[in-house]
Amino acid sequence: MAEFLQQLINGLAVGSLYGLIAVGYTMVFGIIGMVNFAHGDLFMLSAMIAFILFLILITLLGVSSIIVSLLVVLLIGMVLTSLWNWAIERIAYRPLRGSFRLAPLISAIGISLALSNFVQIVQGAGPKAIPNSFGDALNQKFEIWQDVDASGHTMDATLSLKHIMVFVTTAVLLAIFWYLVTKTSLGRAQRACEQDRKMAALLGVNVDRTISITFIMGAALASVAGLMFLIFYGSVNFHDGFVPGVKAFTAAVLGGIGSLPGAVIGGILIGLMEKLWEGSFDGNVAAYRDVAVFSVLAITLIFMPQGLLGRPEVEKV
Repeated sequence: MAEFLQQLINGLAVGSLYGLIAVGYTMVFGIIGMVNFAHGDLFMLSAMIAFILFLILITLLGVSSIIVSLLVVLLIGMVLTSLWNWAIERIAYRPLRGSFRLAPLISAIGISLALSNFVQIVQGAGPKAIPNSFGDALNQKFEIWQDVDASGHTMDATLSLKHIMVFVTTAVLLAIFWYLVTKTSLGRAQRACEQDRKMAALLGVNVDRTISITFIMGAALASVAGLMFLIFYGSVNFHDGFVPGVKAFTAAVLGGIGSLPGAVIGGILIGLMEKLWEGSFDGNVAAYRDVAVFSVLAITLIFMPQGLLGRPEVEKV
């Protein structure tokens, strides 16, 4: 029981991270109908920015307060990542908006490779780890269950501060962004652009500004996810954007791409599947967790392309 609970907690935490990244995918796709495949590497870039900011605050400036460090890194990281994504949208996506459908996709893949190689050249190919004192403080654990197996070994299920941070952050951000999309004038403009950009422009909606703001919002979520990823795993590498990015895209498709709650639900399901698979099998079989996760993407696209909470595609005539 303790082992199952531990895998459940880990799966919920990892799934929450996937969900935060997936919301960025689903927001952009919902408005312009394009899968931003550079979003995963933007998430990696935000984690690397968080790492650099932590080093500056803790090592160079001598900031000892964890709360102050987290707040500063969160705010500056969101601003810098949002500026990156705003520039990417203006330079790589907006000029191709009226072109054939494959052009923005090719551009997104090119931006993804550029970001990955840029970080590799600037920061090196090795993993970058946050200071041990900071990681140890966030790894403080609280025992929630204890079992004794048949051989007399004690097994604990624990909940750490970093788990709590990931859970709370995901819930709060989902509530905030759901409110922005459903209850504000910006959300109405985004939903109008989603339904018909030309008609929205005729009715006075600034389509270019709305799309830019959507990219900024997606980058802000990616920045938070990057910070949580760095805290959760303790290190980041230049290639850490690819696999989490593809899993987040799988989560967005599973939950229903275009649905914010669906993206988070899909992320949690993917995270649970990944961790429960690891806990259920040993050795080489456990290594096939990614195969199991990506099989879900193929199965979903074949039998339920609209996802769990997505709306069926309606052809406009």
